[in-house]
Amino acid sequence: PAWLRRLCGQLLSERLLRPNGVQAVVRGIMEGTGAGGAGAEAAAVDWRKCDVVAKVLASCPQQCLSLEDYYNLVCPQILDLLHIQDKLTGRQFQRVATTTLLTMAKEHPQLAEKHLLQPLLAPLLRCSEA
Repeated sequence: PAWLRRLCGQLLSERLLRPNGVQAVVRGIMEGTGAGGAGAEAAAVDWRKCDVVAKVLASCPQQCLSLEDYYNLVCPQILDLLHIQDKLTGRQFQRVATTTLLTMAKEHPQLAEKHLLQPLLAPLLRCSEA
């Protein structure tokens, strides 16, 4: 029903905007992915889930005041997904982070550059200046 979809979307958006909300949402959706059967079918399911999660993360919720505010809150959390230490979880989180980064860069290049690419490339730029 529409009311349930709306309520779930609202709860998901509220969670995303909290500290560590991105990681909590990704963990909740990706839970169980990659466990069990290996092979092409399991890998395809994993990729599809990662793509869906990336689309959710790249979409600014209606509750957010502005797209800039959303990127400011969520992008540092997306970059944090690249630093997960557990091998299986880390691989999934990295896949979600890179797909989200690509989606955001296509949809809003200036904001993605400011909130994702510049922080991501800052260490490399510092090294090249030295």
